[in-house]
Amino acid sequence: MIATILLSVGIVFLAELGDKSQLMALTFALRYRWWVVLGGIATASAAVHLVSVGVGYFLGAALPTRAIALVAAITFLAVGLWTLREHFGDDEAAEPKPPRSTTAPFLVVLSAFLLAELGDRTMFATAALATDNSWVGVWIGSTVGMVAADALAIAVGILVGKHLPEHVIGICSGLLFLYFGTASLLAAAIPGISVLTGGALAILAPAAAGIALLIRSRLVRSNPARIDDHPPVEPVDR
Repeated sequence: MIATILLSVGIVFLAELGDKSQLMALTFALRYRWWVVLGGIATASAAVHLVSVGVGYFLGAALPTRAIALVAAITFLAVGLWTLREHFGDDEAAEPKPPRSTTAPFLVVLSAFLLAELGDRTMFATAALATDNSWVGVWIGSTVGMVAADALAIAVGILVGKHLPEHVIGICSGLLFLYFGTASLLAAAIPGISVLTGGALAILAPAAAGIALLIRSRLVRSNPARIDDHPPVEPVDR
């Protein structure tokens, strides 16, 4: 059992290094509290890996991976646009915001990682390991390995977040989600596309959004809509 757990931890940890899951964890860590992100990742990992080791390769082969990838791409794009809309305000960004609950961020992280990991290479790796090893050991080890790998990305996000203002963090998070969504959409729509080509094309979406935001920012600064420009209406004496 111990050998199976250690083997699964090592394989999944190495497989997750540099994977999109780490980038997602870093992005979420820039926006939400670290323990909320880690809790969502751990819950999603445990659920996905339980399915993969429980049913094994047959369920993995039967999963509609293309449909799942399309849903994940739409989710990432929606989160990216929502984040940019929320954080790229005129004067509202400077106003203090009320504290947010942890329920909504947890559900966002949980759903995003569930969609991203279903049909991912890690799921097939855990299914393959479970065919010749104890499924309990593979489940525990794969979950620990993924959480450990993503915890490194969360630590990086915490360090980066301490040196950046919240406004910049929100915009960067939105642009990164646009990148994830576009990359996932290209991979699902064009199955034969290479990783390098898809990644290069996916950069166009956040780049275009960034340029549009920059142009809008300059237009707002050059033509601010001020109430002070209109003279106050004096009361009429009767």
